[in-house]
Amino acid sequence: MANFINEIRSASERGVTVSEKTALAILNSTQSEFPEIMAAATRMRRHFFGDRVIMCSILNAKSGACPENCKFCAQSVHHKTSIEIYGLRSSSQIVKAYKTAARFPITHFGIVTSGESLDIKGVKQVCDAIHSFKKKGVEWCASLGSLSVERLKQLKAVGLKRFHHNLETAESFFPKICTTHSYADRLKTLKAAKKAGLEICSGGILGMGETIRQRVEFAFTLQREKVNSIPLNFLVPIKGTKLEHMSPMEPLDILRCVAMFRLTNPKAEIKVCAGRIYLRDLQSMVFYAGATGIMIGNLLTVAGRDVKQDLQMLEDLELKKRQS
Repeated sequence: MANFINEIRSASERGVTVSEKTALAILNSTQSEFPEIMAAATRMRRHFFGDRVIMCSILNAKSGACPENCKFCAQSVHHKTSIEIYGLRSSSQIVKAYKTAARFPITHFGIVTSGESLDIKGVKQVCDAIHSFKKKGVEWCASLGSLSVERLKQLKAVGLKRFHHNLETAESFFPKICTTHSYADRLKTLKAAKKAGLEICSGGILGMGETIRQRVEFAFTLQREKVNSIPLNFLVPIKGTKLEHMSPMEPLDILRCVAMFRLTNPKAEIKVCAGRIYLRDLQSMVFYAGATGIMIGNLLTVAGRDVKQDLQMLEDLELKKRQS
């Protein structure tokens, strides 16, 4: 058995982060080493989270017309896609979507808006929605672009629990994905949200052409930032974007990535979001790879899996649905 297996066994038993060398070995592992990696990732998940699964849902509250040029994004004005374009949903529409989603056993509901940043009027509109209603156990979250500490404190004051702002990928690869803003800009927003006293949800998209070393680099950046939750997405190539011709990742490579992020970020929630369809029959294995949860329902610009199927999967696995 390869030496790195001994390290991941020890790390999972002690609840500590593996080394960068071992993280790379996980991504390069053979099929025969795979069961040992899954066992260690499961042990690490149980060490901090037990067998309770965290589910969340999002609302695409403002769609399209984004001036940023992120190569993967269907909402960018730099791409010609068939997505619907509309302005910020009203406060009542946001609350209605929250109430609908809260019928399912989710712990977080996220308001997501396109664009570099939501303006003052938009922030107030979101604040009005958050302030007007909350169901016990379902926290309000938001992904509203690059906001100042003052705006983020305003959101926290009315009940926002967590702010989502993806770093998207490794810093060394980021310029190949986006040039209209910098990696430093994204890190600045994370630090502002922390300063405002909010929990941080930050992850990104794998399978955009980055190397496996850059995947490890990305995982350790999130570890250094001590984010609370890491949403892992796997590129869904959308027609009209600059990454439309990329091939989707293979199922075992997706699971290797989930395990690597778990073993490098022991205390962070890891939620598998877009691209889960590429796991095909192996979707349930994300939890044995160390994931603590999934996003259910429709995503931003692509459809999600039927919610009833996801709930049945959790029941079949005898995993408990966690309350916030």
